[in-house]
Amino acid sequence: MVLFGRELEQKRLAELVDGVGERGGALLVRGEPGVGKSALVATVRRQLGPSRTTILTATGAEPEQHLPYAGLNQLLYPLRDTTTALPATQRTALRTALGLVDGPAPQTYLVGLAVLNLLSETAATTPLVLLLEDVHWLDRATQDVLAFLARRVESEPVVLIATARDDEPTRLDDLPSLTLRPLPPEDAEELLDHVAPDLASEARKRILQDAAGNPLALTELPAARTGPLDHAFAARVAELPEATRTNLLVAALNDSTSLAETLKATGTDALGPAAGLVEVDATTVTFRHAMTRAAIVRSATPAARRAAHHALAATLTEPGRRAWHRAAATTGTDETVAAELEAAAGDARRRGGVAAAIAALEEAARLSETDLRRADRMLQAADLAVESGRRDVVDRLLAAASTMHLTPRQRALVTWLPTGFDDGVREGAAGASELATLAGTVARDGDLDLAMRIFWSTAMRCFWIEPGALARERITAIADELPVDPADPRMVAIAAYVTPLTRGAEVVAALRELADRTTDPTVIRFLGSAALQVGAFDLAARFSLAAQPGLRAEGRLGLLSRALAVQAWSHARLGDLAAALPAAEEAGRLAHETRQPYMVGLARAVQAEIAALRGDHELAEKLAAEAERVGLAAGARPVLATVQLARGLAALGAGRHADAVAALLRVFDPADPAYQLALRCYVVAELAEAAVHCDRADVVRGLITELEQAPTTSPALHHGLRYARAVLASDEDAEELFRVALQADLTGWPLERGRLQLAFGEWLRRRRRAAESRPVLRAARETFDALGVTASSDRAARELRAAGEVTPDREPDALGDLTAHELNIAQLAAEGLTNREIGQRLYLSHRTVSTHLHRIFPKLGISARGELGAALRREG
Repeated sequence: MVLFGRELEQKRLAELVDGVGERGGALLVRGEPGVGKSALVATVRRQLGPSRTTILTATGAEPEQHLPYAGLNQLLYPLRDTTTALPATQRTALRTALGLVDGPAPQTYLVGLAVLNLLSETAATTPLVLLLEDVHWLDRATQDVLAFLARRVESEPVVLIATARDDEPTRLDDLPSLTLRPLPPEDAEELLDHVAPDLASEARKRILQDAAGNPLALTELPAARTGPLDHAFAARVAELPEATRTNLLVAALNDSTSLAETLKATGTDALGPAAGLVEVDATTVTFRHAMTRAAIVRSATPAARRAAHHALAATLTEPGRRAWHRAAATTGTDETVAAELEAAAGDARRRGGVAAAIAALEEAARLSETDLRRADRMLQAADLAVESGRRDVVDRLLAAASTMHLTPRQRALVTWLPTGFDDGVREGAAGASELATLAGTVARDGDLDLAMRIFWSTAMRCFWIEPGALARERITAIADELPVDPADPRMVAIAAYVTPLTRGAEVVAALRELADRTTDPTVIRFLGSAALQVGAFDLAARFSLAAQPGLRAEGRLGLLSRALAVQAWSHARLGDLAAALPAAEEAGRLAHETRQPYMVGLARAVQAEIAALRGDHELAEKLAAEAERVGLAAGARPVLATVQLARGLAALGAGRHADAVAALLRVFDPADPAYQLALRCYVVAELAEAAVHCDRADVVRGLITELEQAPTTSPALHHGLRYARAVLASDEDAEELFRVALQADLTGWPLERGRLQLAFGEWLRRRRRAAESRPVLRAARETFDALGVTASSDRAARELRAAGEVTPDREPDALGDLTAHELNIAQLAAEGLTNREIGQRLYLSHRTVSTHLHRIFPKLGISARGELGAALRREG
C-alpha cells in the first residue's frame, strides 16, 4: 500500500529497514498530530512481514510518564525470559529497572548496556526492528536507554524507528530525523476524494480548508462534519452512551492498558459502542489515536476526571500507581497522599527512575500541608534533578522554594544546588568564597555530610575558575576548621584544588599514602584529579586507571568520562600517547553523551595537545579551536590553558618559537582567561624551550624564580624547573645542570627524559662536541619514536645528521591509520580480553567489537587476533 503523498518518506524508511540484516540504524520521525507518523510506521511494519524480522514495539502514553521504565517494559515484554544469558551485573540492573527483582538502584547506562546486549543476542538469529511511537510521552528513563541504544546500533542487525510530535522535546533529538509535513493541496484532495468521494462541493472545500493538509483530519472530518480535529473527536465521544464515556475516560486516565482494571473501576463493560475509537482484546484496551485519548480527557469535567482517578485508585494494589491516582483525585492538600507519593519516589529511585522520583516528589510537595514539608520535598526533587542534569527543573523548584520560610539547612540547599551544573561554572551560581562560608555554617549546625558536599563544590570552582588569592586563603581557613581528618581523601582532594602549591608537598605525600589503601572507585577518581592538580601525573594516571573498572561496572559514565580525561591529560604529559589518545577520545564521547560540555572541551584540548606532539599541526589547531569555543563560553580555565599548551607545542614543532612563547605566556597571566593556578606550573619546560630560541629568556627567568619558591614536591613542576634552569643557563653552568636534571628520578616520565636528552644533545653539538652529542641525540630519537612524538623525533633526527650521523627515516606509523576508538579496542584485544569483555568495558555489544576488529586487522597488516600484540609493539 502506498500512502498518499508519502512516497519519498516510505522509500527512506524502506531503505533503512531493508538493510537491517547487514547494518543497523536509527531514525526519529517527527510531525504534528495526525500528520501520518503512525500510518507510515504501520505501512513499513506490514512490508516487513513476520518472516523477515523480529519486531518489538512500545507506545508512549501521557499517563505513564511517571512510571519508571514503563516504556522499556512494553518493548522488552516478549524477551522477558531471555535475560539469563546476560552478565550478572547487567542482568541484575535490567531486572531491577523492570521491577522484576529488588536490587541496588541501577545506573541508566548499565541498564542500556544490558538492553543492547539482549537485543544484540536476539538479532543474531533474526534481524530486529524496534518501532517506538509517541516517544515524547515515554518515561524519561526509557528515553535515556533508547538514546543510549540509538548511538550504538549501527554495527548491529537492529533498526530503531521512533515517532514524536514536532513540538515536543525528547532524549532522542540527536538522531537522524525525518519530518513529515502536511500534504500538499493536490495530495490532500486525492486523499479526501478517496475517503469521501461523494462530498458536496462546499463541504469538500470547507474540509480541505479546516484540515490544512493533515491526513488524519482529512480522514475523520468528513464523518464528523465539524472542525478542528480535536473537536471532531470530542463530538464523536459526546454522542456515545454515558456508561461508554465513563469507561473511555477511565481507560484514558489509566497508566496501564489493562482491560480488567478499567472494567473493575467502572463496574460495567460498556466499551462496545466505542469500537471506532478503541481496540479491545481479551486483556487490553488501546486507543486508535492519541488525539482520541486527549479529546476524551479534555472534554470531561474536572469532577468526572477526579472520580475516574478515585475509582482507579480503589482498584489498584501497586502503591506507586495508586498514590498517583489518589493525588489526581485530590483537591487541596493531603499529607497522607503526599507521604504515599514520597514513598513512591523512593521506589522509583531504587529502580533507577530518577525522573519518575522527581515527578513524584514535586506532586508530593503540591499536596504537602506545611511549608516545611513542601520545601523539603521540593529540595529533594531539586537534588535529584541536579543528578540527572535537569537544570530547568532545578531553577523552577528553587524559585518556588525561595518564596517560603526555610530552615537554615534548606536555605543552604537553595544556594548550593545550582552549583551542581557544569561544576558551578554558570551565571548566577554562588561564588567559591560564599560556598565555603556556607559549608562552614552548615558544619557548625551539625550537618557534616552536607557541609562536605558543599565544600567539594567550592573546591571544583577553584579548578574551573580563579577565585583569587584572598578567596583561596579564606577557603583554606574555613577548611582547616572543619571537624574532618586532614588525611581524609576528601580533604586531600580539596587541598589539591584550593592550594595546589602552598600545600602541594602535603598533598603529594598524602596521595602516595592513599595509593594502596583506597578501593572506592568514586574516591579513587577524585584522588586522580587531585594528583593532576599537584603535578603528580604518574599518580594521576595510576588513580584514574584504577577507578575506571569500578565506574564502568556501575554504569557511572559521567564520572568515567572525568577519570578518562584525567588519564588522557596525564598520559599526554608523560608522553604515553598510545594510552592518552584513546582515553581522550572516549572521554569526549562519554562527556557529550552525559551532557558535560566542559569535559568535552577538556577532552578536545587534550586531543589537540596529542595531535601537536604527533606533528599534525593542522588537526591540533582544529581541535584547539573547537575546545576554545567551549572554554570561552564560560571561562573554563583548564580548557583554555590546555588549548594554549597545544598551540604552544604545535608552534614549537613548526619552529615558530615566538608564537609558542606568546601562547604559553597566556597561561601565566592572571588577567588572561587561560590563566590556571595549577596547570601553569606544568608547561615550564615548553616555555623555556621556546624562549631560548627567540631571545625571551629573561621573561622566563622571572617566572622560574617565582615558582622556585613554591613549597611543593610536585614532580612535574620540579622536572620542568630542572629543564628550564639547564636550557637558560650560561655556558659555564649548563652542562652540570643538564647532568643533574638527567640524574633525577625520571622513571615513568619518558617524555621529560627525551626532552632533556634532545636539549642536551643540541647544546653539545652547538659547542662542537659532536661525538659526545650523538649518543644523547640517538637516545632522544629512540625515545620519541617509541612514544610517537613525531615532531620531536624529526628534530632529533635533524640534529643527528648535523652531528655527522646518518639516521634512517622513520617508518610510517600504521597506528596513525587507526581511529582513537579502534586503537582502544585493539589494545584491549591485545591484552587478551574477549569481545564480550571489551564490549562490557566500552559499553558496546560484543558484535560491534567484532566489527571494529575486522576493520582494524587490515590497517595493521595482520589477519588474526593473536598478531595484535606484536603489531602494536612494532608500530608503537
